[in-house]
Amino acid sequence: MHHDAPGPEREPWVDPLPVDPDLDGPDEMVPGCPPLEHWDVVAVVAAGGAVGGLARFGLNQVLPGVPGFPWATFGENVVGCLALGALMVWLVELRGPSRYARPFLGVGVLGGFTTFSTYTAEIRFLVQDGRAGLAGIYLAASLAGGLLGTLAGISVVRGLSRGRHRPDPAKEAA
Repeated sequence: MHHDAPGPEREPWVDPLPVDPDLDGPDEMVPGCPPLEHWDVVAVVAAGGAVGGLARFGLNQVLPGVPGFPWATFGENVVGCLALGALMVWLVELRGPSRYARPFLGVGVLGGFTTFSTYTAEIRFLVQDGRAGLAGIYLAASLAGGLLGTLAGISVVRGLSRGRHRPDPAKEAA
């Protein structure tokens, strides 16, 4: 069965893109302030961010810099997007809900590993150095690479897991 196809034959719990299963309800949405019962999740995100940031730092120390193009940041962002696509399929469609897995791994570790703030700063530096053409290529390649990496991660995990989706909680309750 092709999971991305619309129609009645599609499993109701499989979306074309993995959807965040733990969105807060309207009663919990206070702009700029997580509800008190979510401070444990904030701590998990912070811990994951430290791990991801240290992994990025370590990778930048190991990989030699290449003059002309910010390959390290480009690679970190594309690999991080691929990992995030794969992770979200695994968490949402295969493993099932977890209070800490997505915040720690997706938001924290991979959010700390990827570095889109550095990417934008590098674009600015390239433009300031008179290399606007390279900055444009870097911008376009990073966006395309991130999107393709995410789609590849989603596709690979879905392909490897055909027929092994977690049970539909609505069907189990019936």
